[in-house]
Amino acid sequence: MTTDATSATGGPTLTIDELAARSGVTVRTVRFYGSRGLLPPPVIGPRRVGQYGPEHVARLALIEELQQQGMTLAAIERYLRQLPADLTPHELAIHRAVVASWAPDGVDTVSRRELERRAGRALSAEDVRRLAAMNVVAEAQDGTFRVDAGLLRLGVQLLDVPLSHEAILAARKVLIEHSRAAARELSQLFRDEVAERAAQDVKSLSAHMHPLVVQALLTTFQRSLREELSEWVTGSGTD
Repeated sequence: MTTDATSATGGPTLTIDELAARSGVTVRTVRFYGSRGLLPPPVIGPRRVGQYGPEHVARLALIEELQQQGMTLAAIERYLRQLPADLTPHELAIHRAVVASWAPDGVDTVSRRELERRAGRALSAEDVRRLAAMNVVAEAQDGTFRVDAGLLRLGVQLLDVPLSHEAILAARKVLIEHSRAAARELSQLFRDEVAERAAQDVKSLSAHMHPLVVQALLTTFQRSLREELSEWVTGSGTD
């Protein structure tokens, strides 16, 4: 059971034991990550008890995903240091979804029941249609579903965002078109840079650059989107 206090992001706070249980790690691991700077310090509440919030849960989930992708602790430390310090739990979840997409094969074929189990909630026909629009799931003729495991959690969270099916499709089209254009230009830049290198060197450089470029694009996009939304909200308020 959580306490009645709230974290810096407005969510319920957890003791270190509750945080460890929710995240599937040990208390010792939480303390170790904190000592290495991988987790922000807890808020000290009544009776000097450390209180953790959704941002700690999200960061632990991101660390777990980075470990599953084979990153060493030193590499994870470098990755997390490059993230903006004010990322929300939702933005950390986006990073985790992107990290999961580095895996060569993150697509599973599951039944409707298993899909809902993984989603953690019942899914209506409209929910499935919205997830399909986001390219998270695809229904086969035999009633099974091909699921992008890396994007499922994020897609389920977006189900509660008040956007129409048409808006989701339009947003996906915009993102695909611009991300492909950026990928094309970056690929050309790297191709020119390594033109004289051996094929093995190029393959090694590509493996190292992939997560770094994805992180840079995601962080830049998040900042740009914040600025655009802030300007829109400010402009709307002055009308």
